[in-house]
Amino acid sequence: MASAPQIKIPATYMRGGTSKGVFFTLADLPEGAQVPGAARDALLLRVIGSPDPYEKQIDGMGAATSSTSKTVIVSRSTRADHDVDYLFGQVSIDKPFVDWSGNCGNLSAAVGPFAISSGLLDASRVPQNGVVVVRIWQANIGKTIIAHVPITDGAVQETGDFELDGVTFPAAEVQLEFLDPAADEEGGGGSMFPTGNLVDELEVPGVGTFKATLINAGIPTIFVNARDIGYSGCELQGDINGDPKALAMFEAIRAHGALRMGLIKHLEEAATRQHTPKVAFVAEAADYIASSGKPVAASNIDLLVRAMSMGKLHHAMMGTAAVAIGTAAAIPGTLVNLAAGGIEREAVRFGHPSGTLRVGAQALQSNGEWKVTKAIMSRSARVLMEGWVRVPG
Repeated sequence: MASAPQIKIPATYMRGGTSKGVFFTLADLPEGAQVPGAARDALLLRVIGSPDPYEKQIDGMGAATSSTSKTVIVSRSTRADHDVDYLFGQVSIDKPFVDWSGNCGNLSAAVGPFAISSGLLDASRVPQNGVVVVRIWQANIGKTIIAHVPITDGAVQETGDFELDGVTFPAAEVQLEFLDPAADEEGGGGSMFPTGNLVDELEVPGVGTFKATLINAGIPTIFVNARDIGYSGCELQGDINGDPKALAMFEAIRAHGALRMGLIKHLEEAATRQHTPKVAFVAEAADYIASSGKPVAASNIDLLVRAMSMGKLHHAMMGTAAVAIGTAAAIPGTLVNLAAGGIEREAVRFGHPSGTLRVGAQALQSNGEWKVTKAIMSRSARVLMEGWVRVPG
């Protein structure tokens, strides 16, 4: 029986923040995958090695975690005042689908460097030494991200002394600005608080009824108090990810929260929308030991946050969830703000399983409605490998 040869597709394997994924330029994809649809999804699934019932992704580029089962497509932007369009695909590990419903804030840090290195920006924009400001259109959610990318000797600077908890080695700092990160009625994405409330009573059959802040900023997120679901906020991955009952509880919270937020019409739809919304639990600052063994002092943080991603506790913090945390912290009365002390603030430092992270957000209230103009945080990015990825034809 004749066998089809593999096809080669130019690709770059990059780390961005505490995630990594396979990056493509749109024009390098096979013609059928240059447009949204089944062909594109099938290609990306095969690249990453999904669906894999063994949940290891041995026959692909994924590494069997939500942080590493990711793909990115970048192209020159046709939008005014933007340099590139960025599309993110979260690839399911064990199921045959790619979730396009949200952004990856961590990989957002790698989009600017990738665009520059791939020649998607005019060479005249790149100084010999300095910083390039890359205006990115995040196509999944219809928002603008501004990346400040350092340049040394005419090329993207990747090494440096910027340290990010959850990433073992230091690298060069890439500052990101997420402009108008909250959903808005004018953009057709609903409101920042879909229910109209800063805090709701969320009823989850089999779990209970408890307070929740349902917010759509950066990424749709359901915040609950750690103590209301039996946790302290100091948990690490091993405390939750090996507990099937806990994982089922979080999925139930996520499904009912999604329904309450209007993201789905029926509970069953949550199973086909794994990437969004996120579930996070918050608590007042406390001392704890991070997963690296490093002690985190309560005096160095404003609150504790733990977040679920693709059905498991995240090893650090998703970038988009950090935007949601910063946004909610800036608005008095949300569960995040209350856990951080209940004061007005433009920045917050929170403790996550791998350490700490600082995120800023500028919020203002007009005619009774809250609006966030931008959220700011720093990440880093690095090319891990470049060349071609091969998949069976």
